[in-house]
Amino acid sequence: MHEDSDTDERTNEEVGVIEKLPRSNENVLGFHVSGDVTREDYDTLVPAVQTIVDESGSVRLLLDLTDFHWEKVEAWAADLRFGKTYHNSIERMALVGNRQWEKWLTRLAAPFYAREAKYFADVDQAWDWLLS
Repeated sequence: MHEDSDTDERTNEEVGVIEKLPRSNENVLGFHVSGDVTREDYDTLVPAVQTIVDESGSVRLLLDLTDFHWEKVEAWAADLRFGKTYHNSIERMALVGNRQWEKWLTRLAAPFYAREAKYFADVDQAWDWLLS
């Protein structure tokens, strides 16, 4: 028998996933971001943010990056479009992580993605800040 040639060849890659967190409520949204984010992952993030912006005028956003690896080049345009579209609507953005570069990423969030951004090593502290 010959092997199926349609087998997923991405076994060595971490496929990205953006999942909405159950603690999300009203105008506060949280997402767990894992693996390597692709353009398609924005299909989860964008509609959820747009719905809150339509209902409340602004959104507070938590991104848990503890399992995030990187963003595929194909996703960069969607990422930039997200920042351009929602910068003024994202009142606060909390980035949760455990690596130094994620702290640096937070510095980019304020001018490009949110009116105010802050880095947290603890997810509960991030939720507290967003809800305050």
